[in-house]
Amino acid sequence: MWIDITQTMKNGMPNWPGDTPFSFEVGYTKQQTGSVNIGRITTSLHTGTHADAPFHFNSDGGTIEQMDVNVYIGDCYVVCCRGEEIITEKLLSPVDFQGAERVILKTVDQISVEFPQAIPVIHPNVAPFLKERGVILLGIDNPSVDPLDSKEVAAHHALYENGVHILEGLDLREVTPGLYELIALPLKIEGADGAPVRAVIRKKQ
Repeated sequence: MWIDITQTMKNGMPNWPGDTPFSFEVGYTKQQTGSVNIGRITTSLHTGTHADAPFHFNSDGGTIEQMDVNVYIGDCYVVCCRGEEIITEKLLSPVDFQGAERVILKTVDQISVEFPQAIPVIHPNVAPFLKERGVILLGIDNPSVDPLDSKEVAAHHALYENGVHILEGLDLREVTPGLYELIALPLKIEGADGAPVRAVIRKKQ
């Protein structure tokens, strides 16, 4: 059975301070059109569950429609990192990813109804370690892999330089550690620095 690990997009959901909040409304009603309701949304591309494109933090990097869809489909290994403030290579090195090319880190028990003040972060030394293990995608249940006030975004850059793509804002409340299949396809938006994702996983037998 597939498990939905996507945050529900809804009015009032947490968003980066100062960024464009998510908004949905029915722009035209069936009464107005005579046939259908038509909705419209406004949002930052980094609200809720989303994929980062390299262009998000590197002006010369690829945009989201240029990303290989195969990165976001395949085996993934979920690792429990709850209680850790900094996730390091030393913390992950004992874990057997069982050949999975995608790693997802579970760091919290609940999705906050407000934007967090602080989050667990990824140490840049995780990036070359993941590359050595053949990992091409890192997912996390927080808004960022870097400290919320970081201007250097060192983990973003380190992951990119080691060929590891980024998923953020996953909802892992119903997920236990182990090996899964993952589908987490970002919307194909030309020139975009990221995109919303509908992410689902299924336990491997």
